[in-house]
Amino acid sequence: MTTITYFTGGCFWGMQRYFQNVNGVEATEVGYAQSKVPNPSYEQVCTGETDAAETVRVSYDSDIVSAHTLALLFIDAIDPFSRDRQGNDRGRQYRSGIYWDEKDSGQEQSFRQVLQELHARFGRESAIELDSLLNFYPAEDYHQDYLDKNPGGYCHIPVKKILNVATRQRFIESIWKLSREQYEVTQNAGTERPFDNEYDENYRPGIYVDVVSGEPLFLSNDKFDSGCGWPAFSKPISEDSVTNREDRSLFGRPRIEIRAAKSDIHLGHVFNDGPRELGGLRYCMNSASLRFIPKEHMEAEGYGAYLSRLQ
Repeated sequence: MTTITYFTGGCFWGMQRYFQNVNGVEATEVGYAQSKVPNPSYEQVCTGETDAAETVRVSYDSDIVSAHTLALLFIDAIDPFSRDRQGNDRGRQYRSGIYWDEKDSGQEQSFRQVLQELHARFGRESAIELDSLLNFYPAEDYHQDYLDKNPGGYCHIPVKKILNVATRQRFIESIWKLSREQYEVTQNAGTERPFDNEYDENYRPGIYVDVVSGEPLFLSNDKFDSGCGWPAFSKPISEDSVTNREDRSLFGRPRIEIRAAKSDIHLGHVFNDGPRELGGLRYCMNSASLRFIPKEHMEAEGYGAYLSRLQ
């Protein structure tokens, strides 16, 4: 079923391009919403006197993507706590908001639920304006599909987010079900406390999977006690299940970050100080990024193909 929602969050050029990559979005159009002046021009909106916001009208198939998921993806693309500003865009016309047809109570409930979840996770009220739509006026032709016509044009949303939004869409609901610590570690490359985490001293036979996607990552066979306070493995199940990235976040201490290839969550780092007899590597992982499945449960949870590889 085709449903329509209106999103505002900084310059509408980038926001339109972002939503165009979401599976289930059928059409987008940029324009001006909540205006005090009928059919305002771009120049009028820029003065701030119309109180209009640069807006993207999103038509989507609610059987493919839900209002809840769409709102989570919207929050994922912006700073939900920034008032009247996104990136270099400043002014009332760049405020963040979600608007809907006043008769669509289902969408309203979904959007309010998302903001409640946002508040619960961060303990802060967002700057996102939620309201029924007063009006929407299409923007000038020049602004429609601007980044398609001008690939090098300004965009406050990182190109990576735009290109990866369909992949992000597959996991966004699971990501928002994570605990606060799991979210901080997996999404913000945080580090849990050493010696005070779930799997540091776990040596039961089984498999460790991505906490978000469920992708198999490590086997208990390859876990060893490194003394570092975090789960350590000599190798992943498959080299294709993880990606390596240079990490220079610690001054003077370059490291290699390890991320899950499928979900792109942060797992930890790899070092070359592991046991030589095991290959010399130490994959130092965060328990918060993993889910352990004991050997006796692997078949029931769909990981039976890996049972023969356990000792």
